[in-house]
Formats: sequence, C-alpha cells, structure tokens
Amino acid sequence: MKRLGILLLALLVLSIGATTAATAASKTIIKIAGMKPEGEPETLGMHKFGEILAKLSNGKYETQVFPNSQLGKEDAYIASTRRGTIQMCATGTQTSALHPAMAMLETPMLFNDLAHARRAMQGKTFDLINEGFPEKSDLRTLNAFPLGFRHFYSKKALTGMKDLDGLRMRVPNIPLYINFAKECGISGQPMPFAEVPAALDQGVIDGGDSPIVDIAALKMYEITPNITLSGHILVIHSLYINEKFYQGLPEQDRKWFDQAAKESADWLWDLMAELENKAIADIEKEGGKINRPSQEFHDAMVEAGKRSWKLFYDTVPNAKEILESAEAYK
Repeated sequence: MKRLGILLLALLVLSIGATTAATAASKTIIKIAGMKPEGEPETLGMHKFGEILAKLSNGKYETQVFPNSQLGKEDAYIASTRRGTIQMCATGTQTSALHPAMAMLETPMLFNDLAHARRAMQGKTFDLINEGFPEKSDLRTLNAFPLGFRHFYSKKALTGMKDLDGLRMRVPNIPLYINFAKECGISGQPMPFAEVPAALDQGVIDGGDSPIVDIAALKMYEITPNITLSGHILVIHSLYINEKFYQGLPEQDRKWFDQAAKESADWLWDLMAELENKAIADIEKEGGKINRPSQEFHDAMVEAGKRSWKLFYDTVPNAKEILESAEAYK
C-alpha cells in the first residue's frame, strides 16, 4: 500500500511537471520597443497593453517592454519591427517616412481638446490616415494614444502673437514643426532636446515647447518660468505590430490583440486629462506662471496652424478628406 502511494505521488509530480512544461512551451513572448522612459504615457500604455493581453489570452502571450530606447533609437527599432525581429513597437510620426499621412497624427491646431482628438483617433480620421499603411510598411497600427498637448515654455510672458515674433524657440528637427513655428513668426531653432537646458542658460534660445507633463517632470519652469497653454500640437503615439506576424495569428488571437490595444488606449485617454491637470497644479505650486491665451491669441494660432497644413496637401493624397473628417468630430 505504501509503495502504491509513493507511485501515485510520483505520477502526480510528473503530471504537474509535464503540464508546467507544456504551458511554458505554448507561451509566446511579445517584445515591444519604445523611446520614452518608465513612468511616461507611452511606456504606461505599453505596459497596460501587455497586462490586458495576458489576461485576455489566459497567459498565452507574455509581453516584454523595452522602454527608453533600450533596443535602439526609433528608426532602428521600427526597422526591427518591420523585419519581424521583434513583434511590436511604440512610436509617433517617425512612421511618416514610410507613409506621409502618418505625420497628420500631429497636425498643428487641429484638435480643440482631448475629447475632440479622441473621437477622431477612434473614428474615421484615424482610419483615413492609416489607409494603405500596412501595404507600404509591413506594419499595422493598432491604436493611437496621447502623450499630451505641446505648450510653450519661455523666459518672457506670451500674451499674443506679437510676443512670438522673432522669438528664438527650440523646435524638433521635423519639417512640420519647423514650418508651423515659421507661420507663428517664431525663429525656430532645431536641436535635440538634450541640448535645450544649456542653450537656455547661454541665451541661444528663449524657450521651446513640450507636453505639459514633460514640462513639469523636467522642471522646465525653473529656467523658463512662463508656461503658455497654447495646446498647439497633440503628440500622438501608437502601438505598431509586424503585419506578417499579425496576419499569422489565429483569428481569436488577433481579436485579443485588437481588444488589448483598444482597452489600453481607452485607459490612457482617460488618464491623460488627469496627468495634465496634475502637471499644471504642480507647476503653479512650484512657482511657475501659467498663462491661458486669450481667444484672439488662440484664433491667430489656429490660422497659423492652417497655413502650415500646406505641407500635407503637397505630400498626402487624401489630406483634405482627413482634415475634413477631423473637423466633423468637433
């Protein structure tokens, strides 16, 4: 009897071991690369996607997130995703090099607020921007989530367009951003963000622009105390997946990926308003000056934004349809 008990226990241990091994063997690791550090909206969105996907698939898919450019700069990890070396990545308008319409995710002065942008990005506008993208890029865009509206930070207060005239402001080295600055009368100074603090200290530039969450986190208000809530460009990043990998998934698994992408984006859209409000409160608490533009200032910025849209008409065949679609979601 004792020997029988030992035998049964051995069989149970073997059974558990076999089940564990089978489960491990059937698990698929999904690698996602991003550029932002831990704690920032892009990275939060990647982690949330992985959490939801694991739950939906009952552990079949495990996500490994590589933030802060751990797998290389944007162009490098986008190329890795296109080749299928990794399955997914998060990035912004860098993909416009493959499909010019992707630049329109960050069209200047297009959205009134987060709610307007969310309707457009979860509706027809997003579909129009992505039309033909998988065929050109070997990538599929799974969602769109916000990193926040860009606002001006400057040494002097900005009360109207006249205050922007000739102002030396750092801009990302992106044609759209450079052109929009020019339309505002700004003397745009393209440079990497890492060079901004030194350039401000040396008087090379008078300010720049960033999402309010970044302005608060980096304490930019200590160097440039005037923060103008211009909200001129909403920074939008997306989760991208290798198209061949996506199409090779079983139908039910594709639905899990789609649902995880949607739910993680919904979660981040909900969170962003809270993050922005907290950043504004933190800046004011620390002595930064928050300037809310007048309607006249806002309207003049809108007109400058619209003038910059000419770049899209020159490069994106369905630009007019995309812009009209976004307008309809106001």
